[in-house]
Formats: sequence, C-alpha cells, structure tokens
Amino acid sequence: MQAHPAARPPLSQDPSARAYPQAADFTSRLTAVADAVEDFLADRLGDGLQPGEIARPPRLMQAMRHAVLGGGKRLRPFLAIETARMLGGAYPGALAAGAAVELVHCYSLVHDDLPAMDDDDLRRGKPTVHKAYDEATAILVGDALQTLAFEILADETWQPDARIRADLVLGLARASGLGGMVGGQLLDLGAEGRFGPANLDVEATLQLQAMKTGAILAHSVEAGTLVGGADAAGRAALLRYGRALGQAFQVADDILDREASSEAMGKRTGKDKDAGKATLVDRLGLDGARAECERLVGECEAALAPWGEAAQTLKDAARFTVARKT
Repeated sequence: MQAHPAARPPLSQDPSARAYPQAADFTSRLTAVADAVEDFLADRLGDGLQPGEIARPPRLMQAMRHAVLGGGKRLRPFLAIETARMLGGAYPGALAAGAAVELVHCYSLVHDDLPAMDDDDLRRGKPTVHKAYDEATAILVGDALQTLAFEILADETWQPDARIRADLVLGLARASGLGGMVGGQLLDLGAEGRFGPANLDVEATLQLQAMKTGAILAHSVEAGTLVGGADAAGRAALLRYGRALGQAFQVADDILDREASSEAMGKRTGKDKDAGKATLVDRLGLDGARAECERLVGECEAALAPWGEAAQTLKDAARFTVARKT
C-alpha cells in the first residue's frame, strides 16, 4: 500500500502553483508538467478535511492514492495545460482543469480493471486497486475520484470565472458520460460479444474509440481552450486537433497492445486480441494502422497551423502520442 504523501502547504498558498512549469524541450516539459500535476493531486488526496467533509476514511484515501499517484505520463492534463499556456490562460485554472481530467481518467482505469470489465491484475507496473485492496474498495475509489474531479472544477480557488467553471464541468461530464467514455466502454464490452454476436466494421470501431478514449483526450484540449479564452474559430480548430489526437492515441495503443511487452507497458498486453475487441489493427492490419497514425498526426499539425511556432509543443505532443513505446 502507498505511504501517506509528505506534508506540504496548500497549493492555493504555494507560489509554485501560480506559474507554468518551465522547460525548453518537449520531454522535459512533459516531465515538469507531470510533476506539477502529481503535486496538485497529492495535495488533494491528503488526509486533511476539506470544508463540508465529515471524515476521510483512511482505507479509501490510501486506495485512492494507490490509484492516482506515482505513475502515468499525465498526457491528458498536459494537453489541457499546454493548450491554455499557448492561449495565455491563467495557470491555476489550467492546472486544476488538467488535474480534474486526470482524476476521471484514473477512475476509469480503476473500474476498467475490475473483474466484471477487463479483469486486469496490473496497472502502471503495480497491482490494480481491486488486487491491492478489494473489489468493493475499488468501486468506491472510482466513485470518489470521479466526484473529486467535479469538486475541483467547481472550486473558485482555481478558476474565479463562474461561466468558465460551468463550461468545464459541462464539458467533462459530457466527455466522460453516457455519450462519451462510459458509453464507449459499454460498446467495447459489446464488441467482445458479451451481449450477442458482434462484428464491428471500421466506422463502428472508430465511433467506439472516439467515445471510449477520444472524448476525454479531446476534452483535455477543449478545457485548455476554455481556460485560455479561445474565440469560436480557435476553439473549433483546437477541437479538430484534439479529436485527431484522440484517435491517433487509440490506434497507437492498439499497435502497442500487439507489439509491446507487458513489462514495458506496465500492464497486460495482447488482451484485446484475446478478448476479440474491435481495433483498427484488426480492420487495417499493422501497416495500415501505422499509416493511419501518420495521417492523423498530419491532421493535428494542420489544425494547429494558425498558431505557428507557438503551437510547437502541441505538435510535439501529437508526434509523441504515436511514437511512444509505453
């Protein structure tokens, strides 16, 4: 079980939470942002009571920290933060919006790993929550992480503009709910044949993936546009970028599931093929899937053209998404 994180002052009083992490190259910036998000999440997952709370059960807090801290590339919050940075948005709001997306992502992983879903024993190189604790605790961890995400978005400490807070809550709810991630999860289970015969074509597979994986990734970019105050044209262009990147991420993930080792990935690989899940690798072949990744990266770069060199980090993020090895 993960140890209690070291005590730290509230981030609302911490000057380091008031300025974007600085780094020259993409890899260093990705790491710096991941570290900042880790600190923010560790602070939110401490044992100290927040206003209106009655108690924080120790087992629940320990399991939540196990699920969230000490792993992951933090790509989703990175996209939110870097989009807001490019647009000149305030850092505290970008950090909070990115952290909220990451909490929803982590909740989805906890529930996805459950025996009734994908039944996985390993996540980010350590036992899944239901293995480290138990199934009931894992279900409650997912519930608590999801609600904490929306609590952060609704907190004026990080985003003083009530309209932006409302738009962030609405956007994340839609991306993660029945018409987005949760609906996509159900379609994914159906693609295994759980509810009857299933043989998804390319179009149906793309729809499933756009919901299960792409919606949250696209919202990460959208959150950055809201914090950064993008106009209608800018927001539309960046949403095209986010949707293309989300699709590229899933295709790259399907390729890794076929080619990477479980040790490198920190989770079981080959499971999608064994379960009969719908992937573009099955529909297009490995070479076709790689070509689709390259096409989608080109789509990302075209969407970012209006920002020129200012969008270099987001261009690098698209390339990183398809070139990653884990």
